[in-house]
Amino acid sequence: MASRRDEKLESGLSPEPDFDTLTEAVERRNHKAAEAEAEADSVEKIFRSKVVPTWQDQLTFRAFAVSFVLGVMLTFIVMKLNLTTGIIPSLNVSAGLLGFFFVKSWTAFLDKSGLLKQPFTRQENTVIQTCVVATAGIAFSGGFGSYIFGMSEVVAKQSTEANDAQNIKNPALGWMIAFLFVVSFLGLFSVVPLRKIMVIDFRLTYPSGTATAYLINSFHTPQGAKLAKKQVRALGKFFSFSFLWGFFKWFFTGGDDCGFEKFPTFGLKAYQNRFNFDFSATYVGVGMICPYLVNVSLLVGAILSWGVMWPLIGDKKGDWYPAELSSSSLHGLQGYRVFIGIAMILGDGLYNFFKVLGVTLLGLYMQIKKKNEGNIGQEDGSSFATANPSLSYDDQRRTQLFLKDQIPTWVAIVGYVSIVIISTATLPHIFHQLEWYYIVVIYIFAPALAFCNAYGCGLTDWSLASTYGKLAIFIIGSWAGASHGGVLAGLAACGVMMNIVSTASDLMQDFKTGYMTLASPRSMFLSQVIGTAMGCVISPCVFWLFYKAYDIGLPHSTYPAPYALVYRNIAILGVEGFSALPKNCLMLCCVFFFAAMVINLIRDLSGKKVASFIPLPMAMAIPFYIGSYFAIDMCVGSLILFIWRKMNKNKADAFGPAVASGLICGEGIWTLPSSILALSGVNPPICMKFLSRSTNARVDSFLAS
Repeated sequence: MASRRDEKLESGLSPEPDFDTLTEAVERRNHKAAEAEAEADSVEKIFRSKVVPTWQDQLTFRAFAVSFVLGVMLTFIVMKLNLTTGIIPSLNVSAGLLGFFFVKSWTAFLDKSGLLKQPFTRQENTVIQTCVVATAGIAFSGGFGSYIFGMSEVVAKQSTEANDAQNIKNPALGWMIAFLFVVSFLGLFSVVPLRKIMVIDFRLTYPSGTATAYLINSFHTPQGAKLAKKQVRALGKFFSFSFLWGFFKWFFTGGDDCGFEKFPTFGLKAYQNRFNFDFSATYVGVGMICPYLVNVSLLVGAILSWGVMWPLIGDKKGDWYPAELSSSSLHGLQGYRVFIGIAMILGDGLYNFFKVLGVTLLGLYMQIKKKNEGNIGQEDGSSFATANPSLSYDDQRRTQLFLKDQIPTWVAIVGYVSIVIISTATLPHIFHQLEWYYIVVIYIFAPALAFCNAYGCGLTDWSLASTYGKLAIFIIGSWAGASHGGVLAGLAACGVMMNIVSTASDLMQDFKTGYMTLASPRSMFLSQVIGTAMGCVISPCVFWLFYKAYDIGLPHSTYPAPYALVYRNIAILGVEGFSALPKNCLMLCCVFFFAAMVINLIRDLSGKKVASFIPLPMAMAIPFYIGSYFAIDMCVGSLILFIWRKMNKNKADAFGPAVASGLICGEGIWTLPSSILALSGVNPPICMKFLSRSTNARVDSFLAS
């Protein structure tokens, strides 16, 4: 169409044009149009005029000061989620937005006062993101809601098996901090030499790392900066609302079973079976972040368990289990709740373990095959770009800078071996049941498992850290045996394994983010190390505050820490076998174990469209023990987002994560002042309790007498 239009114009104004000249003009214009289109699609061409700071300049004091503040804040949030349901959404958006807001405000103030020495860059933003996520990540991988608290006397008393002194270790700040310091850095050193293979040679996606990079890059474009300011404003509004809502609710919790959390939304009978909306802004926000399928799966699991199975099994009292047992006894109804949930979790975990392992091995085979065909680049950045002329400008630029700042292999080897020696000597003093040769065996296999987890995470965005931890429980626990503290040894081994494989996949995600934002691998690695070190101190201190302020671990408390009991009972199963199960529980466990695997298989064979309507077994299993209250909250969050997207999809997509983050962060931060009030002996002034009409009449008559 362009050439025909040119011919028409020329014929009306001048003699017949030279065809070759006309063709060249059209080609030049098409070439310029193609260049303009490529410019629009290229991220790095937008930032071409900006100098990339050296790796030393990316590590600024202000970056780590902001990281510390945000790390403390997000650790409180993750710890609260850990000790209530164990469901923890990605907080990358929160960390990215808040990091951008704090430093941007800081630099704007200094710029006005004429004191600004270094502008805020996307590389520094990436350093903050990495450090904050590493700090808050220890709150999860540290096992405060799972294996560490599973060692405690509070959790051990809920079981009649393996609750002797050699299988109990109560939390204490000293040994928790020491334990985290000797196990949390191994995963970092184990995968450092593989960063080029994973990110450049294999070109793994790492979806979370890629999404974070897109977020950070967008913040630092003119249009993205304007949107980011609006998103931060929305986050701030809902943060304030959520914080004040948590403060308001606190006034009505002056006794047992008091407050908005105990509101019988669907009636008292439904409330007795844990079906109620508990007005939690945190879990409404979590529901807005989690996919619809996860929230619906939680609700399906709650209906199946608390709506159908537990009432039916409860009718078997006196037949399947003794009628005189307490509601918290694992030989009674509680045992069915816990062990059937464990069976589904293990079935789902085992299926996904072999699935991801298969994908990993297939991917490795294909990459090795490509390498043999000569498609893998060279070590040097410029030679890589030369050998791969088909790469886009962005990839060539990113590859060149990613390979510029090398982390010497000897640093990784010396670091790994040094920490192995220190931890092998230290851990048996922290856990006497954990023999030194158990630790050596773990460390022999750890690098391979860390690689598998990091590679699988790059393909699927799915970290199997908890699955590897459960395998360690079974192997080390059964090896140690019941008479030698096998339960405690298994839980400690779980902690060692989880920390190694979890930090390895996190570091690779960060390398991918750094690759796409031109942040140096050295600054990424050091930021991860510093963030991990901060987390090793912050997380135990935050947990200790919860531990002293609340009755953690009790079934009906505000913070029941459900996964602590789950992990301890997995260890008991590994050590003592199936003798701990109530009548017919083993049969039901087998049914749900294989059902979880079959459901996953059907999901994988059905295609994406059909699979989006099939519940997730892992999500279904979570309410089996906890109840459905949080699932209802999360479904309310999904409903809000669904309606919002129907009304204005673009606005919902832009501001939904910010609003959700505000709801999560506000009420999450309220736990800090509420914990301080509890430790100070300041109790809420009002108890708001809900009674049936007949019970209320009896109370009134009693008070009148």
